[in-house]
Amino acid sequence: MTEPLSALTALLLGLLGSAHCLGMCGGISSAVAMGIDRKNQQPALLLLGFNAGRIASYTLAGALLGSIGWLIRSPEVSLFLRSLAGVILVLMGLYVAQIWKALAYLEKQGNLLWRHIQPLSRKLLPVSNWPQAVALGALWGWLPCGLIYSTLIWSATASDWKTSALLMACFGLGTVPAMLATGLLASQVQSLLKNRKAQTVAGLLIIVFGLYTIPWRGLVSALN
Repeated sequence: MTEPLSALTALLLGLLGSAHCLGMCGGISSAVAMGIDRKNQQPALLLLGFNAGRIASYTLAGALLGSIGWLIRSPEVSLFLRSLAGVILVLMGLYVAQIWKALAYLEKQGNLLWRHIQPLSRKLLPVSNWPQAVALGALWGWLPCGLIYSTLIWSATASDWKTSALLMACFGLGTVPAMLATGLLASQVQSLLKNRKAQTVAGLLIIVFGLYTIPWRGLVSALN
């Protein structure tokens, strides 16, 4: 069973990372909205479909990584992964706060898979129906993203694949409000989420969560 705090922190991580998600997925979310035939389709419903597909990909990734949990039964490996997730989250916070963009290098390393997926996503635009919107979101869920990578590593330290999948689903849900608003009210929301103060606050909160994620006591014990 997932601890409520873990599910809540996953949700909050998605909410706080929305400023970064705006840059990564906001454009496609706006494109989905603008590419809809508004006489025959409801923009909000298709955007929901897009986000449902995106969250499904996050959940699947969590389940896949969590399914190899037998590899991290070792306390030493689990300690390493938790520490790595915390460090990446700190870097993510620095990225969101526009302090240091070192994490951009990590995202570039994920382009190998994305090069094969992106052409498929282009074929689904403009969006004209619900299945198409879900399929586009499912593909877009594999876009290289440091925030997703760090959350995946963190979720992989859970007790089983179901917990990992649930944590990733909660993370995805946390990103939905900003993504929906971006698609329906692109200019207004972009100006808000791109506000320097908002980015700084969100980034600092992610840094705090990253520091909290690092198992300091375990690291001290391991070093001793």
